[in-house]
Amino acid sequence: MVRNRQRIRSRGLWRFPVLLRRGLTAWILAAALAFLLLPRQLRDLSGLDGLRQMSFGMSVALTLGIFAGLCLLSALLPTGRWEGWGMVLGAAVLFVCALTATFSWALLVTCLLLMLLLLGFTVWGWDGSPEPGLDRSRGKRRYPWIAAGLTLGFFLFVSLWTVGRVYSFNAPSYDFGIFSQMFHYLRKTGLPLTTLERDGLLSHFAVHVSPIYYLMLPFYALAPYPATLQILQGAVLASAVVPAWKIGKQHGLPSSARLLVCAMLLLYPAYSGGTSYDLHENCFLTPLLLWLLYGIDRKNLPLTALTAALTLTVKEDAAVYVAVVALWLMVRGLLRKERRNLWTGLGLFAGALLWFFLVTGYLSSDGEGVMTYRYKNFFFKDSASLYTLLQAVFMSPMKAVYECVDPEKLEFLLLTLLPLLGLPLWTRRYERYLLLIPYVLVNLMSDYQYQHSIFYQYTFGSTALLLYLTIVNLADFRVNWQRLTALGCAVAVSVACFGLTVLPRGLSYPRQCLQYRTFYQNIRNALSEIPEDASVAATTFYTVQLSQRDILYDVRYCSTAHLLEAEYVALNVKSTTDYKKYNTNGQNNGFANLVTLLTENGYQPYRQYGSNLIIYHKES
Repeated sequence: MVRNRQRIRSRGLWRFPVLLRRGLTAWILAAALAFLLLPRQLRDLSGLDGLRQMSFGMSVALTLGIFAGLCLLSALLPTGRWEGWGMVLGAAVLFVCALTATFSWALLVTCLLLMLLLLGFTVWGWDGSPEPGLDRSRGKRRYPWIAAGLTLGFFLFVSLWTVGRVYSFNAPSYDFGIFSQMFHYLRKTGLPLTTLERDGLLSHFAVHVSPIYYLMLPFYALAPYPATLQILQGAVLASAVVPAWKIGKQHGLPSSARLLVCAMLLLYPAYSGGTSYDLHENCFLTPLLLWLLYGIDRKNLPLTALTAALTLTVKEDAAVYVAVVALWLMVRGLLRKERRNLWTGLGLFAGALLWFFLVTGYLSSDGEGVMTYRYKNFFFKDSASLYTLLQAVFMSPMKAVYECVDPEKLEFLLLTLLPLLGLPLWTRRYERYLLLIPYVLVNLMSDYQYQHSIFYQYTFGSTALLLYLTIVNLADFRVNWQRLTALGCAVAVSVACFGLTVLPRGLSYPRQCLQYRTFYQNIRNALSEIPEDASVAATTFYTVQLSQRDILYDVRYCSTAHLLEAEYVALNVKSTTDYKKYNTNGQNNGFANLVTLLTENGYQPYRQYGSNLIIYHKES
């Protein structure tokens, strides 16, 4: 009997949930100790001096030492409960020290929420009950049709918004002019070439590796216009409703709840708001990630492999999303002893890492480099690599927490979590929190301002994972009226946020097109007189209209040599930013100096429209 008890005890020591809790406890205690060992003046989280003083090797050694000590102690004494409270105590010390060194109300609230999470984990533990299964009840036929109507409305809204930006000359060279010219080359040569992006003929894949664009090419070939690309983006985003509906059904949500989930997605401010800056490859992330998660839920290996592979082709950093999904799947497989999920997760993780290293290696050696500068707030040494970022987070998790709740990110936090009623955070299945990593890493930790704005493309990947977490956490509610109440409140908040933030901006461009249609048409007519086979340099908001040609430069960014090689130069006379590099002696005389330069090099006025547009031409 004694031997049996020892066997049971021994097996319990090495169960994955126990090891996971023990590892987390060791890391928190090590981070607290390392932070306490810092001199008081170096504990300021707003700078990097504290990180520079820390030793990554020492942090790893401390974590492993505490972990080994906990394992040894647990072999002698029943320490399971006390390990959890040790984690809470270590976190409390870490939070107090951080708040004492760098106080902010946002950091205080975040620390309190994290403390509640750790307390819940310690007191109630992990919820290992079976997840709800497929809803086999007969839903009302009208619900799918209502969802289809909402999807159509979303598609029309996004299309009118983005096409309106094109026809009102609000779409600039960076980035839509680049993509418009790239698709011109794709249609003509099959290669993603552009002259706009880096002031010379270059493959866009040397900047961002995005083969996913080839899926749009057949549709663009049928209607080769810049507006086609904007409409295709709306169609791609609208298609995410299908996997969202299927995931809801897979997790036992009735059709009424699924309808509300779809409405919540379509009205989510960060979803439609992400189209504000025109077409980007990121739009594929939401539907592809939802299909990937649906394939995992259905244990459909071909669908899982296909959608994972397609997701990787979106962009070099798409590997982060696939790797995180794979990590979540592996942890879930170990916790629930699901061997199939474990091996699937391992395969996805290996594939994502392999693709990431191949692509980033190519960008570093033969391309334009990896854009790691967006995390300079974590680069405590000369190396600006992902490895340095991971080191910084491991040594000082409070630095990561502090950066995530920076004052300029609070609005983003509010507009991304409030419309979902915070439902992605409502769970005792703690492995799900792993799916929040891209939201934290991509949107909150970076100091690149566009990554924490709902009006840029960086929200699409996080939106998919936040929506999935919302669905599966709702499915854990055992009473249907609770689900419907939560969803109803979430939709109401989404409507309010959408109406206050996205709708006014989205309607402004179609309104401009209608109000000034004659003015814009006259500008288009003047620009269309430039021959399609001619080389052109133009100011930023004219490049999209002129993008269907081989040689096109942006006046603001191109070299003087390329400027003077162009046969035509199209200038927005009223621009205040395009001519800054031609200013002299601190005066705002860049436009006049540019005109003088053109005149001295044989350019003559070719066409002019009012006081807005003037086109210069140089005879060969």
